[in-house]
Amino acid sequence: MIRLEVVEGQDEARRIESNEDMLRLGRSDFNELVLSEWHVSGEHASIVLAGASYVVRDHNSTNGTRIERGGDTIDLADDDAREGELRDGDLLLLGDRERPVRIKVTIGDEPDDARIVSLRKVDELAEVEATVGADRQVLQSLYESQKRIGSAIDLDDVIDVVAEQVFRFLPRATHVTVALREVDARRKKNKSARYVPVGTRVRGGADSETIPITRSVFKKVVAERAAVLAADAKRDVGETASIMGAQIESTIGVPLWHGDEEIIGVLQVDNRDASGVFRERDLDILALLSQSASQAFAHARLVNRLRAAEESQRNENVYLKRREQGRRFDGIIGEAAGMKKLFEQLRKVVDTRVTVLVEGETGTGKELIASAVHYWSERRDALFIAQNCAAMPENLLESELFGHKKGSFTGATDDKKGLFELADGGTLFLDEVGEMPLNLQAKLLRVLQEGEIRPIGHNQTKRVDTRIVAATNRDLEKEVAEGRFREDLYYRLKVFPITVPPLRERREDIPLLAGHFLKKYANEFGRTVRGFSQQAMELLASYKWPGNVRELENEVQRLIIQMDDGGFVEPEHVSPRIRQVENLIDKVNPTKGSLKQILYGPTSRTDGTQNFVGALKVAMGMCGAYTIRDLHKAEMVVAPSIKTEGKFFQMGG
Repeated sequence: MIRLEVVEGQDEARRIESNEDMLRLGRSDFNELVLSEWHVSGEHASIVLAGASYVVRDHNSTNGTRIERGGDTIDLADDDAREGELRDGDLLLLGDRERPVRIKVTIGDEPDDARIVSLRKVDELAEVEATVGADRQVLQSLYESQKRIGSAIDLDDVIDVVAEQVFRFLPRATHVTVALREVDARRKKNKSARYVPVGTRVRGGADSETIPITRSVFKKVVAERAAVLAADAKRDVGETASIMGAQIESTIGVPLWHGDEEIIGVLQVDNRDASGVFRERDLDILALLSQSASQAFAHARLVNRLRAAEESQRNENVYLKRREQGRRFDGIIGEAAGMKKLFEQLRKVVDTRVTVLVEGETGTGKELIASAVHYWSERRDALFIAQNCAAMPENLLESELFGHKKGSFTGATDDKKGLFELADGGTLFLDEVGEMPLNLQAKLLRVLQEGEIRPIGHNQTKRVDTRIVAATNRDLEKEVAEGRFREDLYYRLKVFPITVPPLRERREDIPLLAGHFLKKYANEFGRTVRGFSQQAMELLASYKWPGNVRELENEVQRLIIQMDDGGFVEPEHVSPRIRQVENLIDKVNPTKGSLKQILYGPTSRTDGTQNFVGALKVAMGMCGAYTIRDLHKAEMVVAPSIKTEGKFFQMGG
């Protein structure tokens, strides 16, 4: 039994008491102990009965889990598996370090009414075999049974065969249950592994739900690494067990092990017939059967893990492909004339092999355009690799791009493939290509001309089929004129130039982008923001955004972090540099005409102020509908005149 009581925090005095093998703690409703504090993660931690003790496992929470014991603090982040054993009287500290949620832990021993009659330790089985071996007929039968058990592969088949042999040798056995230790390949250490019942078989083939392992017997089996015979096991399960009243007169628990490793499982055999109880002879035979059963279960578990891994990888590949499919357009938002032209250019070039040069100011989203070139093309199933040419010194950048041979320079302890070779069949994005040293520019030119690379230290070239997409915020023509960039490379790169317009030249997209980022980061941060007020959106739409889309994205992130849940973004929330903007968007009146004429008409009047279309796009950004198609998701109340001061637009959908 374990009891958890919140002694400090918003949920003070909340408590839970349980005999279950696992309890979850966190902010989400599915947890057994639900906590309200914002700094506690949704699924923050779990407490697991692992063998004879309870273990707390941190689920990679944002703010961590700690154990306070006797004045010392144990931080689970210091453990590779983020786990720690719990003791009676411990305090669990969840979340923020300065003001954590404190939970008192009380662990009580369950009444152990099962009378242990006898046990056989694993390392004593040689003596048991010598004793049983006096009966040659029994020994021959055991040998045949072991061969039969060893032939099973699938887990269900192993359970069937083991149960069949148990019923053969133990006439009083009525039920056979197998519990196996959980395996998490991601964890180097796994103190918190549970023993989960995986199947129950009944004499005569009757259907049965999988029954729980008798707890006191189970603890004895795991702690002693021994086969255990107990009488009157029905009394030890307590009021909470589902097998209460099952008339268990005696039970045998047998460990399943693999080499010198921890116990991998427990085999429990029950007698639910009041006419008799198990004897020590039954215990000996079952202990010997457990040797072959242990190997069979270990093998079956491995087969199941391999099959699960194969299936998981197959599903993961499908998922990743679908996710990448969805990401191809993600983040490229715009309905301005400059963006429509850009989209048209992309559609024309993606399925060609020509080199693309993406030009534009810092923060305009050049890498998004480069990724679109890749993911919209037939190369989408190969790698897309991005490398900033300004991020490394010349010698390291050369090794990164072209690779090197072991021993070619100090520190080259192994052969290394370069990014050109890794991206073979895919796309290599060279960001800030204008910063590339002249020596490397010559090597890049060779790749573009010949499709060949030569790793450092190699005397032979390698052919690669790597598409190059380059980007720069520099004026390369000026760089060529001043001798900092090769003219021949410039013309090789600029086969198909694409210019990303700065945000100040596509102001009608600001509300759409702001609405997109508001939804994105509100979901990511777990916050509830209803939308932008009209005045706040006017400020955003009127600002020049020298940092372009990146600056707008950062501004929205900051707004969401600092705002209270459930409110609108107001002018006072906006950064001071943006609040100083003058010449705000003029108030507008609706334009007459059909809906189609209105939606696809011009977005501004000749005097520079907005017509109804411009106002509608502002409204869409306020409510989080960042494309015309999403407009039906938004709950907007549009008055006969949009002139009304202080109108709010809520996020929809």
